[in-house]
This record gives sequence, structure tokens and C-alpha cells, in this order.
Amino acid sequence: MRGTQITIKDIARELGISPSTVSRALKDHPDISLATRQKVKAFAEANKYKPNAVALSLLQSKTNIIGVIIPELVHYFFSSVISGIEELAFESGYQVMIFQSNESYEREREIVQTMVSSRVDGILMSLSKQTQDFSHLENLEKSGIPIVFFDRACDEIPVHKVIIDDEEGAFKVVTHLIQSGCKRIAHLAGPLSLQIGKNRLKGYQRALHQAGIKMDDNLVRVCDNYQDALEVTADLILAQPPLDAIFAANDLTAAGAIAAIKKAGLHVPADISVAGFTNDRIATITEPTLTSVEQHGFQMGQEAMRLLLKRFATRLEDFKPETAIIPSSLIIRNSTTK
Repeated sequence: MRGTQITIKDIARELGISPSTVSRALKDHPDISLATRQKVKAFAEANKYKPNAVALSLLQSKTNIIGVIIPELVHYFFSSVISGIEELAFESGYQVMIFQSNESYEREREIVQTMVSSRVDGILMSLSKQTQDFSHLENLEKSGIPIVFFDRACDEIPVHKVIIDDEEGAFKVVTHLIQSGCKRIAHLAGPLSLQIGKNRLKGYQRALHQAGIKMDDNLVRVCDNYQDALEVTADLILAQPPLDAIFAANDLTAAGAIAAIKKAGLHVPADISVAGFTNDRIATITEPTLTSVEQHGFQMGQEAMRLLLKRFATRLEDFKPETAIIPSSLIIRNSTTK
């Protein structure tokens, strides 16, 4: 045989039978005699025949490819989610195509169009910080491409979602700060256009309310990156009465807060306690180590993929959206120990 990959037509020509007979023999069709099936399979194996994946996908209207859109790959949390997705996807016979929006709505919109053009079987995604218009996502289900949101989701589109209990996680960590003696607690909040930002703020507010502490609006600042945290924390340190704790919407922002506190000649946690959210690897290398909320990214990724597989097996007319909530865990470290 020639050096290139052989086809069903090649096998048919060599064995003097029709391509349809070869195809049915390879599939163990009962209409084909056992002797012919054995002869075709032996020839195919000897010549290293493999089915044409592209042709099969066109025939079946499937590519066995899952598209994944994340805001940024550099975050440990999102890499953990991807690991969870890939493990279950691989076990289920799917390949994963990963894109990052870089927190850009325009880029996210272009990526979705690319995935539609590439005929992915389904999409798993976490929204960018800029995304407030969901028109690029509204017709995916109707066009035959199911979508599952994870972490950053929107309520406007009725699809499966996997989220963490953001409000409860924030409540746990702020309650811990209060129980360690803190009363003037600032919150460096995530974008309030995103549900996760709103829910973490709600958890902060609920913890203060339950402890009988009046919330000071001046202590809540939208700030969710390291560089901004340096400036915002430097300003918050000047507040009167002085603050004694900071709860940041993510660990990188919390690390910026720690750096600003040290630069001001103060100490963590003796003067100001600091806590974050995500339990990124940076939480274990800050000095002092950072108290944070574990989001269980790997579990979230597996659950998102499980829901997508479930969606594949459900007819559109029978589909009922589910929201899976992953419990959070409070990880107490040295940044909040009085």
C-alpha cells in the first residue's frame, strides 16, 4: 500500500469489494458474512487503517471538541478549573480547545464566533469583567451549541451554571475577622457588574450586620488587582477611625494590600489583618501567609463538564437549567492571627 493513510476505498479496491461492504464490515454489520468481516478487519489492522475523524464528525454533525473560554489563564484558579474540565472531557471522548478573553468583551465576542465557525459541540465559559451585553450568547442553545457557565455567570440566559457560594464564603471570612477582634473592616470589592462581585459584597455586609457593626460606605472600594490595591490601601490607611482589617475580593488584591500596609510602616496582622478569596498559590508565599477562601476549582471544572454532558443527552424541549453550587472552605493563615 502507499505510504499515506489508507481509506475505505483503498481497502475495497485491494480486496475487490465495495466501499459500503468495507464500511459495514468494520462496524460488524450482521448483513456481512463473518469471513468477510474478518478479512476486512485483518487487512485494515495490517495496514494501520484509522477512521477519518473529520469525515466522521461531518457525518455525525459532531466534532467531539469542547470550547472553553476563561478570563485569564495566569490565575491558578482558572488553571485548576481547566484541569477538572480536561480530565472528565478526555474520559468522555472529547478534546478541549481553550481561549482566554483577557477580560475583554470584544475579544470574548470574537472567540464565541470562532467557536461557532469551528462547530464545537459545546462551550464552557466564565464571563469577562467587561461583559454586560449577552447578545452574543443568547442564541447558542437554539443553534445547537449548548453552553455552561462556571464561576462568572449571568442570570439573563437560562442555561446550566456552576458557581461557588460566594456570599457564604465572604460571610465566613469576614465573620472570622470579626471574631479575631476586628471591627473596622474595609472591603476591596470585585466589579459589581458581575454576580460574584455583588455576592461577595453581600456576604461582607451580612457578616457586619449579624455582628451589629454599622457598615461604613467609605470602606468599600471597587478594587480587584494588585496595582490598584497599592493605591487604594494607602488611602484607606488614612481613614479615621483607623481600619483594623481588609477583606479583598481575590488573593492578588490582598497581596497588594499587604504590600501597601508594610510600605506604610505598619504590620500584618498586628495593626491590620488581611484576608483574600480564591486560595491562589500566592496565598502561601505572601509574608505573612494569607487567610483565604478556597474555591475548589478542579471540582468546579468537573461539575461544569458533567452538566455539559448531561445537556448533550437532553433534548432542547426537555431542558431545564440547573445551578450547581460548590461549597467554599475558609483557610486560616497568619495574616489574620491576632
